[in-house]
Amino acid sequence: MSRGPRAAGAFRDWGSDESGTSILHVDMDAFFASCELVRRPELRGRPMVVGGQGRGVVLAATYEARAFGVRSAMSMAAALRLCPHLVVVPPEHGLYHSVSESVMEMLGEVTALVERVSVDEAFLDVSGARRRLGSPTQIGARLRERVRAEHGITCSVGIAQNKFVAKLASTHAKPDGLMLVPAAATVSFLRTLPVGALWGVGEKTEAALARWGVTTVAELADCDVPSLQAAVGSVAGAHLHDLAWGRDPRPVVPGREERSVGAETTFARDLWDLGAVEDRVLELADRVAARMRHQGVVARTVSVKVRTSDFRTLTRARTLGTPTDVAREIFLVARELLAAADLRGLPVRLVGVRGENLQQRAGLAEQPTLEEALDPRREARREVEVTLDAVREKFGRSAIRLGASGTRGPQEHPPTTAPGAAGLS
Repeated sequence: MSRGPRAAGAFRDWGSDESGTSILHVDMDAFFASCELVRRPELRGRPMVVGGQGRGVVLAATYEARAFGVRSAMSMAAALRLCPHLVVVPPEHGLYHSVSESVMEMLGEVTALVERVSVDEAFLDVSGARRRLGSPTQIGARLRERVRAEHGITCSVGIAQNKFVAKLASTHAKPDGLMLVPAAATVSFLRTLPVGALWGVGEKTEAALARWGVTTVAELADCDVPSLQAAVGSVAGAHLHDLAWGRDPRPVVPGREERSVGAETTFARDLWDLGAVEDRVLELADRVAARMRHQGVVARTVSVKVRTSDFRTLTRARTLGTPTDVAREIFLVARELLAAADLRGLPVRLVGVRGENLQQRAGLAEQPTLEEALDPRREARREVEVTLDAVREKFGRSAIRLGASGTRGPQEHPPTTAPGAAGLS
């Protein structure tokens, strides 16, 4: 998803010469929010965000919400202060993943050179598809029409000679647009932009450049490299100078896969009761395992993230003897990691579970430990979870959930008795 600064004069007709411009950047517009509007059409035209209630964060915002200054990654409290009548919709990650997979399959039908950047964006190199499918702008237009027709959502497409400029073009085409930057117009286009539009220029780098009087890409391009290196460092200075002149030699790299699958939650109020935290860890392990099964991967490492009320964040991880996509196994490891974390007597604000070091499940030669081999229920538990996947696919994720014994609610004060341990049968 594109978040870089835009310049008012950059989105214009830069010409129609498509020679040498075979790189497309396809970016879904307000992806999570757009998916929700398809099944909640009554919310169209209203400021709406997808995210957690209470102290959660904004995952996606409609353009009506953005008009109030609401942005993704903003705390929900801040978003509601900016727009008190904001509609907050809880996320349904299974839906977004399903739509994302479908869109990525569409891109794969155009060319094998598809580099998936995230759930809602990808680069394509269509140099080998021109003879079969037409010019890059024709390919981009057909992709946009197909995404809209099949899923009811929109995407923006940037077309340029390299990945860096194509991504900038898609940002300026938003929402629901297509922008071509001819190779000959690359430098002219870049010179219309603020320096914050360049990859790698965050707030600190932008401030450092401003101290040297550099606030636009044009000013940066006109600087000598030694001055830039003095301002932001030798490597960054040379890199930013290359970008300012439109130089980006990186190819589109197909077959990029997720390195990890995770889920986390921020509690409505800090939890003292570790049993209640464990109940949430079970839910997160269930979500992570379901996503891994959907992607056909297994995790060799399980990690837990815990944030206490003083905003200190702890992470703990353990490598498994046998990789898994079973929620029960992920939960048991995560629970032990949680119990071993030194919370210094503080309540928990946030907890997360992640499966890491992913491998394809297909063709994986499993070598279970002796304990696992002697457990006749191990494969049966996975089959139960696969059945749950099918039920949720048909009736929604909330239709059924894994159970834990002794489910407890949140407590504002320390418990007077030690909490019991959540478990799975």
